[in-house]
Amino acid sequence: MARPAGGARRQAHVAGLLLSALAASCASQGEPPGGPPRTTPPQIVRVVPESGAVVPDWHGDAVIVFDEVIDEMPASPGPPGAITGLARQVILSPAAGEVKVSWHRTAIRVRPAEGWRPQRVYRLELLPGITDLRRNVLKRGTTVVFSTGPAIPATALTGTAVLWVEQRALAGAVIRAVPLPDTLAYVTVADSAGGFRLGAIPPGRYHVWAIQDQNANRLLDRREAFDTVTVTVDTSATAVLWAFVHDTVGPRVKSVDLVDTVTLRLTFTEALDPRRPVDTGAVRVLALPDSTPVAVAAVFTPAQFDSLQARARAAADSLRRLRDTTARRDTAALRRPPPPPPPPPSRRDTAAADTTPLRKLLRQRPVPYDRLVVRTAAALAPGGTYLVRVRGATNLTGAAADAQGVVTVPAPKPAPRDSTRPP
Repeated sequence: MARPAGGARRQAHVAGLLLSALAASCASQGEPPGGPPRTTPPQIVRVVPESGAVVPDWHGDAVIVFDEVIDEMPASPGPPGAITGLARQVILSPAAGEVKVSWHRTAIRVRPAEGWRPQRVYRLELLPGITDLRRNVLKRGTTVVFSTGPAIPATALTGTAVLWVEQRALAGAVIRAVPLPDTLAYVTVADSAGGFRLGAIPPGRYHVWAIQDQNANRLLDRREAFDTVTVTVDTSATAVLWAFVHDTVGPRVKSVDLVDTVTLRLTFTEALDPRRPVDTGAVRVLALPDSTPVAVAAVFTPAQFDSLQARARAAADSLRRLRDTTARRDTAALRRPPPPPPPPPSRRDTAAADTTPLRKLLRQRPVPYDRLVVRTAAALAPGGTYLVRVRGATNLTGAAADAQGVVTVPAPKPAPRDSTRPP
């Protein structure tokens, strides 16, 4: 049966439209709509509640809205209890338990699992690191402070966290300030220089902690370096925290090494308290197996021994130059003009040398050390074995212990036999 003529005409008309659209698309190539991709980080456009607001009956989520869709930052594997994903960029305090952080396109929503409590001043801190879908990173954080009852105070607790043993700033330290006699902490994170600031916290006495948070749970765990201090916040207060690993067991000798025939270097399992130096009366050297005592002439810290070695090298160099009288005098050097003196240091160089705030801070306390150098009054016998005992070695926590270690002096190698001589 023949197809009706009307159907053929409709098919031809549709085919013509498709060809026209294809030709138009090929003829008008250009930039896609929307303009060039954005290269600036996302910006905050709205916060609920607003910073500085007093909302006594607040029951909803705290919301931070951006002008771009931000990355959800899904949770990644980490240590047990670690805060991961987008929640790692948010700090809400004080809160007794978990803080729930959710995401929906341009907004971050935050709520304490216990709900908003009345008569509290809350700090919602957004840390740097928020990214949008084009991987533009927010380099600066922001803090929102609001209250569910009391007026927001104009106070600030500032300070610096330092790793005492390592002699450097404790970057990223978790700072926890607990108002006494309460147990809930106001929390923040120190910057790359160890500095921190907790603003708008209620006046009173605070127990302040600085923690080297190695497992990212914002709590103090075993074998993490920390320090604590009690301060009173009226309008402002400053605290310096010297973090170190607190050990209730006294130091032990990890190894004894021979420096030369009269010098031994002892390495301990942890740093010793520089405020309680070890003297010669606390160190004994015994020759084994009969425990014959060897007189101890001196005990040095690493800094003292290095300074002594440097002075010895300088004296040896001076003596070598005085004895070098066989070299022919360079008369040409007398005819050459003397080299110009070095330029005086600029004001900027003078100000930059050892005047940074951290270095000034580190000079306030002696440097801990985990080594001692022991010098004996007589040379140690080649091939002999010696026991070194240190009485009352004290760590930074104040725990003391009697430590000991053993060292064997290498015996000299026998001279090689001359095979050219007849027997």
